[in-house]
Amino acid sequence: MTRSLRKLYSVLFLILLLALGVWSLGGLSSFQRTAQMTVLDGKLAKAAETHYDDQFPLKRIGTNLWAALDFKLFNEGRPGVVLGRENWLFSDEEFKPVANSDQFEQENLALIRGVRDTLQQRGVQLVLAIIPAKARLYSEYLGEQTPASLHDDLYNEFHAQARQAGVFAPDLLAPLTTAKVRGQVFLRTDTHWTPMGAEVAAQHLAEAVSRQNLLSGEPQPFITEQRQSTQYKGDLTNFLPLDPLFSNLLPPPDTLQARTTRPAQAASENADALFADNEIPVALVGTSYSANPNWNFLGALQQALRSDVVNYAEDGHGPLLPMLKYLQSAAFKDSAPQVLIWEFPERYLPMKNDLSDFDPQWIAQLKKTRNANHDLALSSNRTEH
Repeated sequence: MTRSLRKLYSVLFLILLLALGVWSLGGLSSFQRTAQMTVLDGKLAKAAETHYDDQFPLKRIGTNLWAALDFKLFNEGRPGVVLGRENWLFSDEEFKPVANSDQFEQENLALIRGVRDTLQQRGVQLVLAIIPAKARLYSEYLGEQTPASLHDDLYNEFHAQARQAGVFAPDLLAPLTTAKVRGQVFLRTDTHWTPMGAEVAAQHLAEAVSRQNLLSGEPQPFITEQRQSTQYKGDLTNFLPLDPLFSNLLPPPDTLQARTTRPAQAASENADALFADNEIPVALVGTSYSANPNWNFLGALQQALRSDVVNYAEDGHGPLLPMLKYLQSAAFKDSAPQVLIWEFPERYLPMKNDLSDFDPQWIAQLKKTRNANHDLALSSNRTEH
C-alpha cells in the first residue's frame, strides 16, 4: 500500500469517526437530568455516559442486526420472551424451570398462610385471585418451546394448597377460558390480560364474594366507559430489539380498547356519607395486572362489587412484596378493609423473593404462624394415613 493510500484511508477513517460522533450527539438531546444526578458524586457523569452508550448508533445497528438474525434464523428473541405461533409472544417466566422451586414454593405458601392469619386477626376476609398463566390459557399458540414440567399443574396445585390452608380462592381459569370465544382475554404481545379479561375476572370474583356475603354496607354503583381503540405495543416486544432498522419484522401491535370507571353521579353524595368514617370496604393488592390502569382491573372490580376499592398494587415487585408492605402500612393498621383481594399470578408461587427490606424476625414469625403449623400437622397426618 502506497503512502498516499494510507493517508487516504486514515483520513476516511477519521471522517467516519467524526461523522459517527456527530451523529451520536443527537442522542444526548433526549438526556434528562434529575435532582439526584449531581456533579460531585459522579452520578451525573455516569448517567450521561450510560445514556450516550445506549444511544450510540453503532451499538443500535449491531443490536438490531443480531436480533434480526436470531429472530429469522432461530425463531428466538432475547431472554425474557418465548415466540409462539401466529405472532403470539409469551413471558419466559411461564416456561423456564426454577432452581430450588420446591423450597421457594413452600416458603411462599408459608407466607401466604401468615398473611391469611394476620388478616384474620383484624377481621379481614382474604380473597386470593390466582391468575392463570397466559401460556396455559392460550396453549394453542405455543411454538416449539413448551413450559417446563414445573408449570404443568402449577395452577391446580396452587388452588389445592389454598384450599388446604383455608384460603378463599375462586377459580378464574374456567371463566377466562369460556370468555375466549367472545374475544381476547390476554394481549398477544404483552404479559398481561386485556380489559375484557380483567372484567371477566372481576365479575367472577364479585359473584364469589356475593355468594359468601363478605361485604356489608350500601351498594355503590359505578359506570365504565370504553375509550377509542388504539394500537398497543406490548411489553414482550422489548425483548425483540428490532426497531428501527427491522421494525417490519416485529409482530403487529395489539389493539387495546382502554376503559375508565367512575362512580355513578347519583350515588356520589351517598358514597361520601357512607365512607365519611374512613371505612374501606375492599382493598386490592397485587402486581401490574392490578396496578396498570390500561387493564382497568380496579374499575372492573368497583363496578362488579358495587363498592369502593382502594388499590395498593405495585408494578414490578411481584405479589408478595406489595402485600408485606401493605401489612406494615398505616393504611392497614388504621383502617383495615372488610375484604382484601390479593391478585397473585400463578407463576410467582415457586419464585424466590428478595425480602431483605423487611424485618427478618417478622418474616420468620409470618412463616411460623399457629395455623401454618396446624396445616403442616394435618398434611403430615394425611401422609401417614
